Order: sequence, then C-alpha cells, then structure tokens
Amino acid sequence: MIRGLSAFPLTPLRDDEIDERAYAGLVERLAAAGVDSITALGSTGSYAYLTLEERRRAARIALAHAGDVTVLVGVGALRTAHVVALARDAEQLGAAGLLVAPVSYQPLTDDDVLGLYEDLAAAVALPIVVYDNPGTTRFRFSDELYGRVAALPTVTSIKIPAVPAEPSAARARIDAIRAAVPERVGIGISGDAAAATALVAGCDAWYSVIAGTAPAPAVAITRAALAGDAEGALAESRRLQPLWDLFAAYGSVRVVAAIAELAGLAARSSLPRPLVGLDEVDRRRVDAVVRELDLLPHET
Repeated sequence: MIRGLSAFPLTPLRDDEIDERAYAGLVERLAAAGVDSITALGSTGSYAYLTLEERRRAARIALAHAGDVTVLVGVGALRTAHVVALARDAEQLGAAGLLVAPVSYQPLTDDDVLGLYEDLAAAVALPIVVYDNPGTTRFRFSDELYGRVAALPTVTSIKIPAVPAEPSAARARIDAIRAAVPERVGIGISGDAAAATALVAGCDAWYSVIAGTAPAPAVAITRAALAGDAEGALAESRRLQPLWDLFAAYGSVRVVAAIAELAGLAARSSLPRPLVGLDEVDRRRVDAVVRELDLLPHET
C-alpha cells in the first residue's frame, strides 16, 4: 500500500527536449525534502505529451536521482501494448510501482478499462496505482468498477478525485470506496485543495501536484494529518488558499511550471506545446503568491 506523500514533479523541457539537468535537480530536491515517494510521469509530468523513448529517459533519470526514496512511474498510454511496454521498462529500471490512468481517444467502457488493468497485471508484477482522473481522461470510475479493478492482486492503491469539502461528506465518500475495495488496497487523494480534508477523513496517501515543486507545505500537511493533528493539517491548507485559487484559475500544471521557472528550477517555456505557460501578468500574480506564502524558502 502506498502511504503518505507522493510528489509529482514536472518533466521540464528546454527547446522541446527533456531538460535532463533540471529534471534531475527537481527529483533530488524532493528526495531531500522528505517526501514518502516520487511519482515520475504523472499528469504534472506531462506523460501524455512525451514519446515512449522520452518517457523511458525520464524514468531512468528519476530512478537515478531519487536516492532511497520510492519511485513510481506513470505508464498510461492510448494503447495497451504501449502501457505494457512502458511498464516492463519501469520494472527493469527498478521502479517500485506503476501509475496508470485509462487514457483514450475513443470513449472507454467499464469493460475496456477493466481489460486494460487485467492485461497489465498479467504482464508485470509491479504494484499498480489506479488513477481516476476524469478531468483529463473524461472517464469516471464507479465504485463498482473500483471494486472490480481492485480485485486484481497487484492493484495496491486507487488515486481518487477530490472529495467533498464538508468533513462528514468527505468521510462518507471515502468509507463508500473502502467498502467497495479489498482492505489491502489503499486510497489516495488527488486534487491538492482537497488533500487535507481527505487525509483527515481517512485517505492513506496524497498524490500531490504542489509537492513536486514546493514540497515543504505538502510535507507539513501530510505529517500533521497522519499524526492525528487534523486542525494543524486543515489550518495549513487554509493558509495555502491563494495557491489553490491559482490552481483553479489557471490549472495546476501551468501554475507549478511558472513557480519552477520563476525559481530557476526550470527554463522558461518548460511545458510541452501546445500547452502555453502563463503570460507576464499572470506570472507576476504567481510570484506574489509564492512570496506571500513562502512556498520556496531561501530559493526565490
């Protein structure tokens, strides 16, 4: 079971190529910050925009620079054959697990999605994190499908979308998922603004966008929540509301790319085209929030 904080770094580009030095630096920073795991090639890592070879290269870099920190590798792709090929590469490189979203062009059925995970589980022995991200995949898991997929022996965690903001509703949502899946399968929250609420309500892990670039506040929230300090975790999340507002306004990947670029952790225009980074006015707004919240102490 994946527990604690899993940080999702950017895969920064320079001149439309992976900026290997910048990427290695991001991974090393996360390992030093005390995150529980690093997930290379998540949505924040722009996996869907990279070629299979670029993804292999990124996985190698992440595993080479993460030290003793657990590394998961995202292997979602349009074709099951590509998912399996990437998973085998990750397994050979020494990844601890796989993150897999049901990526599609044609709309997928529940049976299509179950078949994807069945084929992957038959091909590799690595633990699988099921990635439910309807905002990008346009596919939404039912609780019944969670249960069917989680019955596969190598499925270890489900990365769920944001839970309700009201605490009792958040706990009810998590309890409903737990009732649908085996006890051995963990539940991890996506959607950073909802993370503190979800961790306090019983999630095992936070799969975090902001932790991939500014890990300190995410570490603080996770440690407080998992230690039973609900008010401390929620208070820190409330303090970060200006950041969550930026995520809502511009999209989290554009905001964290701007943060990394402003901090000198990535070159300007680090996102893969056609994704366009923020303009100067919006970058100044991001910079003001970074400074107000002290997101990158001693770095900006």
